[in-house]
Amino acid sequence: MNIENKIAVITGASKGLGKACTEALISKNAIVYGIARSESTLIKMRKKLGDNFIPVVLDLTDEATLSEWISDCFSKEKSPDILINNAGYGVFQKIENVTAQDWSTTMNVNLNATFLLTSKLVKLMKNNQSAKHIINIGSILGQVGRPEGTAYCTTKFGIQGFSEALSKELRYDQIKVTCVNPGSIATDFFQTSGISSHNNMLQPNELANTIIHLLETPNNMLISDLTVRPLNPKKND
Repeated sequence: MNIENKIAVITGASKGLGKACTEALISKNAIVYGIARSESTLIKMRKKLGDNFIPVVLDLTDEATLSEWISDCFSKEKSPDILINNAGYGVFQKIENVTAQDWSTTMNVNLNATFLLTSKLVKLMKNNQSAKHIINIGSILGQVGRPEGTAYCTTKFGIQGFSEALSKELRYDQIKVTCVNPGSIATDFFQTSGISSHNNMLQPNELANTIIHLLETPNNMLISDLTVRPLNPKKND
C-alpha cells in the first residue's frame, strides 16, 4: 500500500503506541482520524501535526455515539483505508480482587469496542476498491497467560482469535487483517495497570515504524500475525 493520502482511523491515539502510529502515518502524508477521550491532548496534537490530523473525542463503547460519528464522517464514497485498533485497558490483580467493574471495563474497551468499530467500518471498507488494512494490537499475553492477568489475557486471547477469523473472512474483499502482538512497550500503561516496567522495553516509535512497514507491504502479501518483543527484556542499567 502507498500510504500517501490514505485515510486512517486510529483508536487510543492520544498516547503511547497510538500516538506514535499517528505521527508515523502523518509523516507519510496520510489523513488520520485519531480517536481518544482526552480532548486537550488531541487539540495539542492537532496543533503539532496539522490539518491531516482530525481529532475525535469519542467513547468507543457507546454504540449510538459511535454510529453517529461514522455516519457523519464516512460514506460509500469516502471510507477508511486503514484501521488500527489500539485502544486498551488493563488491571492486573489476583482473581479474588478483580471487581465486576474491572472485568466489564476490560472486556468493553479491549474486545467490545474493537468489534463495534470494526464491524461498522468494514461495511464501508468493502466498497473501497483500493488496498485496505486492519491492524489489531494484541499482546504477547494473547499467546501465553500471566498470573494476575485473567481479565487482560482473556481479551488479548480474544483479539487473537478475532483477528484470525476476520482475516479469513475479509481476505477475498481485499482487506488485510494483521494482529500485532507486542511485548512490553515503554508507555504509561505500566503506571496505570499495576504491573512493573523494566529498563529495556520496546519504544513506541520503533514499533510504529514496524507497523508502517506492514502497511507498505505489496498488496498481495498478507502478514496475518506478528509478535515483537524486547531482545533482553530484563536488562538493567
